[in-house]
Formats: sequence, structure tokens, C-alpha cells
Amino acid sequence: MFLDFDVNLDTAISELSTLLEKSKKEIDDLLLIKDKNYANFVKPFEMIDERLEWFFTPISHLNSVNNSDKTQKIYAEALPILTEYGTEISQNEEIYKVFKNIKETEGSSLNQEQNQVLEHNIRDFELSGAHLSQDKKDRLKEINLRKSTLTNDFSQNLLDATNAYELIIKDEKDVEGIPSSDIDTAKQEDGTYKFTLQMPSYIAYMTYGKNPKLREELYKAYTTRAPENANIIDELMSLRQEMSKLLGFDNFSELSIAPKMATSTDKVIEFLEKLAHSSQTQAKEELAELQALAKKEGQDTLSSFDTAYYSEILKKEKYEIDEEAYRPYFEQKSVVQGLFSFLNKLLGIEFRATDVKLWDEKASAYDVYFEGKLRSRLYLDLEARTSKRGGAWMSNWQSHCKDEKGETLLSSAYIVCNFPSSSDTSPSLLRHDDVVTLFHEMGHALHHMMSDVNENSVSGVNGVEWDAVEFPSQFLENFAYEPEVLRLFASHYKSGEVIPDEMIVKLDKARNFQSAMGMLRQLEFSLFDFRLHMKLHTGDEIQGLLNEIRDEFSLLKPPSYNKFQNGFAHIFAGGYAAGYYSYKWAEVLSADAFFHFVDNGIFNEKISAAYRDVVLGRGGSESMSVLFEKFMGRELDTTGLLRLNGISA
Repeated sequence: MFLDFDVNLDTAISELSTLLEKSKKEIDDLLLIKDKNYANFVKPFEMIDERLEWFFTPISHLNSVNNSDKTQKIYAEALPILTEYGTEISQNEEIYKVFKNIKETEGSSLNQEQNQVLEHNIRDFELSGAHLSQDKKDRLKEINLRKSTLTNDFSQNLLDATNAYELIIKDEKDVEGIPSSDIDTAKQEDGTYKFTLQMPSYIAYMTYGKNPKLREELYKAYTTRAPENANIIDELMSLRQEMSKLLGFDNFSELSIAPKMATSTDKVIEFLEKLAHSSQTQAKEELAELQALAKKEGQDTLSSFDTAYYSEILKKEKYEIDEEAYRPYFEQKSVVQGLFSFLNKLLGIEFRATDVKLWDEKASAYDVYFEGKLRSRLYLDLEARTSKRGGAWMSNWQSHCKDEKGETLLSSAYIVCNFPSSSDTSPSLLRHDDVVTLFHEMGHALHHMMSDVNENSVSGVNGVEWDAVEFPSQFLENFAYEPEVLRLFASHYKSGEVIPDEMIVKLDKARNFQSAMGMLRQLEFSLFDFRLHMKLHTGDEIQGLLNEIRDEFSLLKPPSYNKFQNGFAHIFAGGYAAGYYSYKWAEVLSADAFFHFVDNGIFNEKISAAYRDVVLGRGGSESMSVLFEKFMGRELDTTGLLRLNGISA
């Protein structure tokens, strides 16, 4: 029922080539069918793609979580093969015409899921250029191949640069005030302390390190990583613009939103700028407060590499909250089990550990049940290691659907994070931000795992508009602040004492600490991404655009050496190009839904059932705008986002 995680890197490329040849032959056979319909053509066509995902997802996953020269080589070899196959299929005019014909002749007798599959396929064929002349198709194929290589190179450069850097500190005075758990991790056998650009280590020094020169040294190393990525960005930008023109769009931003909820580029810019202007007044007050503290502490000028350090001091001063004091209450295994307990109470789902072969000894697997029935499988890999790329993410492997024989197949998903590593002598103690991250990624995983859709390409996260896909993740992360939820799992790893009420109150009060500054920062990223793709920018124009946006919306200008764009993997190595705005777009949905729960009681069975069955259960089978109104019983209320962030409109 669930696939085994069994990757043979030695034979991966030959197996992939064989599978693709088999897939092509199966598609050719489908095209020979005389009377084509949904059952005999579309369903088997969709399952060919599903089985390809089954094979390649573990290879991609392994390259992300156990990166090595060998995984890099295999992944780099596989990408152009897959891209060439995908481009060839997506540009096949004969297949495109079959989908259009089935839609015209059979659409009225098909269900919502099946019609959505047809509509998405027709749209995607057109966005892939299936209707274009052969010379344009050939050029699009070349572009897609090159893009796949470039995005992989961008990501690998970033990982290599992250792993290559070490800051060795000899003077113990320079590590005073850093949490003991981070000190234990950093301490070397020779008595020195090593800090790296891996997130737990980097954050520890930037937040608690007293030496401003060392903070800047670390910050500079982080913000100047992978300078070679500048050339990759230039080429990617040119290719994206050329692709957009070939497909009939003025720019890549227009192409990007074609399958999304946003209806125009103007609407996106208007949305982002309105939010930015609404946040500026409060953000200026927050920054002034931080600058005043820095001055009181003897630092006349506040720099970008100082903000985390002084923010931590200010947070303690304002709320008497010490992030380090919370970590003993957030031992990783306890948090995971507590999250499971919360989801059982909220949605009625149950997680049962299962013993299967995985890629690392610290990875784990759980079978997910609802009403006593097996629904899906979840894989967790939560601790940082040098072979794992940075950040946190959810990726889907199998999708809930029915195959050609009508048999129900179950879904599976991975959650990957980079939390502090555990050892035989020290547990993995999380910051509250880490807890929020875990809840966020679980929201994504639930969106995929709780689907009851029978068509794989619109099941779970498949087929969901990109600017809505963050909705369930952002929705769930909000509960990581709720007292009723925290009491379910936040207990001291040594004494077992449940987190005191006064600590929960402080955490809640501090929730929107510098929220307007944080809002502006995310909007800066979103505006940069979207405006960058509204026309061709290369070379110095890219930095120029970023500076222009910062001049208008950023309150604290970073040093000139900061080359943020060279590390902006979301848009140059991930799927967020001209789509980073979707985090904020989806947050409007998530805030409204969250307050729907809070204002009516968190554990409200009727509301929980509607969320589980409509938002999670229906996946991409309908537009999220439709599903959202079905779930809420009304139209979207956009005021919740500012309320959630404690920002006065």
C-alpha cells in the first residue's frame, strides 16, 4: 500500500530511463485507442505521471536530506532527462486535442473532480506551448532543460557555500550569554567554539553573541554566500522572459499568475503595497524603540547584523521573556507527540509509529488513521546535519486517488526541518519559533494526507492554486500560541512540569513583537520578486530594483555588500518565482479561518469537521476561493490579517 524507501543510486538513472521509455510507450498506446474517454484515456494517462512521482520523489528527497557527491551527480543527471520527457509530453498537441475533445463531449456527465482534471490539463498544455509551432516548441524545450540545470546549480552552490564556512572563536568572552545548549554544540575538543551558517548555529550567535564585530563577520559570510549565483540569476531571468513571450505573455509575472487565484499583476502589486503602507507607521515606531535601546547600550548606529541581538534584549525587557527559558519545555519528541495529540483532539486523526527502513537513523514514520481507518503515512526528518539543505519543507510522495482498476491508493508526505541535533547526552530542545515551523509544515502535510479526492492530479496539494497552498500551513501554525494547545505538550523535559501560565501569557503578549517590521520585510521580498519578473532585469538592474524597493519600504538599509538575491532560493531554486507574494495572499485566508475557530471555540466539532472535510478533504478539486466560502459559509473577511499581526489598520 505504501512504497518502500529504497533508492539504489547505482541503478537510478538506468531505471529512470527505462521507466520513461515505458511511459512514452503507454502514452502512445493510449493515443491509438479509437473511442477515447475519461476512463480509458485520462485516468491511465494521469496514473503514468503518478507512478513517475513515486519513483523520482525519493531520489530528489535523498539529494536534499543526505546530500553527497553521488546524490548530486545522480540528481543532476536525472533533471535534464525528466525535463526533456516532461516538455515533450506537455507540448504534445495530439494529447492536448484529446483532452479538449473529452471535455467537449463528456464533460457534462463527469463529476467535479474529473472536470477539474480536464480543465487543469488543457490550461497546462496551453501554458506549455502545446498549441505553438514546432520551432517555438523546440525553443521552449531548450529553455526548460537549461532552467532545470540552473535552478539545481543555484541550490547546490548555496548548500556548498553554507557548509564551507566556519567562524572559530577562541575567547570565551565572545560566547558569554549564548545559551548553554548552543555552547555545547559549538564547543570543539581544543576548547574553541565553532559557529557556522547552518540555521541553528547562525541564529544562536546573531541572537546572543555579544561581539558586534563577530556578528558582522558571520552576517557578512551569510549575506555574501554563493556570488556565482548572480550569473545564474541573469540567465534565469532572460530565459523566463523569453519563455513568457513565446507563450503570449508580456512578462513572467503574468505567466506565473495564470493558474493562480490572483486575477492580474496590478491586483498583486496593489495588495502588497496596501499592506506595506498599512504597516509602515507601526514599523517605524518599532524600529525607533530598538534604536533607542541600542543607543542606551552604547551603540549609536543600529546595523542589520545587530537587530536580532538587540531585539532579543528588548523582548526580554518588554515582556520579561527569555527564549532560552522556553526551550526545556519544547523537547523535540515531546512537541511531536503533543502536536499529534492536538490534531487528534482538533480533527479526530491518530498517528501511530511504524517501523520501516528510512534514509537516516533519526528519521521516523507514522501511519495516519481517521475513524479507525488507515488514511496516509507521514515521514519526519527534523534535525539539522551538514548533508541536509537548510530550511524546512513538506514534500508529497504518494497521492490519495483511485487507479485504473478502481482501487483506492493512499497518500504519503515528508516533513523536513533543521532543528538542533540531539545526542546521547543532550536532547533536541526547540525554540518556540521551531515549534511554529513544525506546526506550519504539518499544515501542509495534512492538506495532502487528508485528501479524499479520487483523481491524483487534483488530490491533496496537487492542483491547488499556488497563492492558496500556504493557507492550511499558516492556519495551523497560529495554534502554536494558543494556551489550550500549548498545555497539551509543553512540559519540562526533566521535571515533567507543564509550562506555567505566566510563561504562556508572556509568549502570547510577545507574539506580535516587531510584527510590523516583520510584515514589511516579507513584503519587501514579495515586491522585489514580483516586480523583478514584470520585465527583464539583469546585472546591476537587479540590485537597483531591490534598492528602489528598500528606499520606499525598508526602514533599515542593509550594508552594500549584502547580496540577498544570491541566496533567495525560493524564487531561483524553488517554485516561488513571481509567486512569493502568495505567502501573504494565503495569510489573509488563514487569518480569517483561524479567528473563525478562536471566536467560536477552538475545539468546535462542527467547524473542525467542515475544515477537515472541505478545505483538507477536497484538495485541488475546486478553486480555494470556492472551497473557502463553502467552509466558512460566507465570503472572505480580509481584516483578520492585520488583527492577527496586531497592526492597526
